[in-house]
Amino acid sequence: MIPWHSRLASLPHPLPPPPRLPNLPSFRPRATLLSRVFRVPSGRFHRQQRPYGSGAVRALDAAQAFDYESRASEELEQRARLKIAIVGFGNFGQFLARTFAAQGHAILAYSRSDHSAAAGSLGAAFFRDPHDLCEQHPDVVLLCTSILSAEAVLRSLPFQRLRRSTLFVDVLSVKEFPKNLLLHILPPDFDILCTHPMFGPESGKHGWAGLPFVYDMVRIGESEDRADRCRRFLDIFAREGCRMVEMSCAEHDENAAEIQFLTHTVGRILAKLDLKSAPINTKGYETLLKLVENTCSDSFDLYNGLFMYNKNSTELLERLELAFDSLKKELFGRLHDILRKQLFESPNGSTAPVAKDN
Repeated sequence: MIPWHSRLASLPHPLPPPPRLPNLPSFRPRATLLSRVFRVPSGRFHRQQRPYGSGAVRALDAAQAFDYESRASEELEQRARLKIAIVGFGNFGQFLARTFAAQGHAILAYSRSDHSAAAGSLGAAFFRDPHDLCEQHPDVVLLCTSILSAEAVLRSLPFQRLRRSTLFVDVLSVKEFPKNLLLHILPPDFDILCTHPMFGPESGKHGWAGLPFVYDMVRIGESEDRADRCRRFLDIFAREGCRMVEMSCAEHDENAAEIQFLTHTVGRILAKLDLKSAPINTKGYETLLKLVENTCSDSFDLYNGLFMYNKNSTELLERLELAFDSLKKELFGRLHDILRKQLFESPNGSTAPVAKDN
C-alpha cells in the first residue's frame, strides 16, 4: 500500500485550479426571510438538550406568534352583538329576526301564539311567559305588535325584571301614538327609540338596500354606553343599505298619512271592485292589480290602525272624498254640456227653436 504522502508527491506542482462551475443561485437562507417566517419573540423560547455523547443535538423551539388582530376582531364583534327581545313574533317580527340573526345578534322571541318552531329555525330562544323573557335581561326590547294591541302588550311586561337602562324600540306604522304611549308607561330610566321600516316582508324580500328607515331618538341616556347601544341597533339597518331618515314622530305621521294610508285606501277601494286580470291588460292596469295584492295582504287591523291612530288620516279621507266628488262633477258637467248642445243646437250651429206649448 502506497503511503499517502508518496501519492501526494506524485501529483503535479502546482496543483491545477478547480474547474469553474456555472453561476448557480445561492440556496443559503437569508436571515431576513427566516425572520419573517419564524418570528421568535424575545424571551419566548427555550432550549431542548439531548444527553451529551456522540453527536449531541441542541434544538430551538419557536413559540407560535399570538394572533392579536384576530382576537381584537372577535372582541369587537362581541361588543357589537346585541341581545334583542322581539315582543310579537308574528310575520313582521320573524321578517326582521332573520336579518338580525344573520348579522350575529342574539334573538329572544316572545308571542302569545306558539312560534317556537320559527324561532328555533333562526337559532332564537322562544318564550311564552313575559317574566321569563325579561329575566334574560335583553339589551333591546323591540315592540313588534299590531297598533291596536300595542298598549295591552306593553302593560303586560314586567319592567321590574329588566335592567333599568333597557332600550325600547317600536316599529309601528304610526309614530306619535307609540311615542306618547312609551313615554307614559315606561319607567323614566328606560331609553326610547321610535322607528318605522317603510317596507315589509313583501317589499323587502329581495333585500333592504335603498328602502327608507325612519327613526326618532325620543329619549336616549347621556352615557356613552347607552348612546353606543342605540347606534349599534340603527347600524343593523344601515349595514343592509337602508336609506336612514331621522325625522320627528309628528312629521312622520303627517307624511305617512299621504304615503301609506292613501295607498292602502286606494288599494282597498279597488279591491271592492273585484278587479280581474284580462288578456289585454295594460302596464297601468297591472300596477293597480299589484296594488290590490300588496295592500290587501296586510290585515285590516293594520289599515284600521293607520286610520285610528294617525290624526292626519281623517283629514286625508275627507280630502279624498271631496276630490272624488269634484272629479264626478267635472265629468257630469262635461256630459251635460254635450247633451245640451245635441238637444238645443241645430246641425249648422244655430240655436234650434224651442217648442212652445199651445
